[in-house]
Amino acid sequence: MIINLINYLRDRWQTVTYCGYGLIALILVWSLTVDTSHAHTWAEMKIPGFWGLFGLGSCTVIILIAKWFGGSGIQTREDYYDK
Repeated sequence: MIINLINYLRDRWQTVTYCGYGLIALILVWSLTVDTSHAHTWAEMKIPGFWGLFGLGSCTVIILIAKWFGGSGIQTREDYYDK
């Protein structure tokens, strides 16, 4: 069942992408309506969607560090132990 869902979404990749962009736009518009008078930091008060942008940036940094870490020696040839 999950394989059918994945194949269905893969066949309609452009639609999935547009839906994702639409969802991001809706979240950004919604964040403009949130009352920021009780925000804890300057960034929360002045930057719309700050925590969403912060989360996206954090995930990007984690992925880049993991790729660098994997390429620096953790990932190795499959026949590494055979030699």
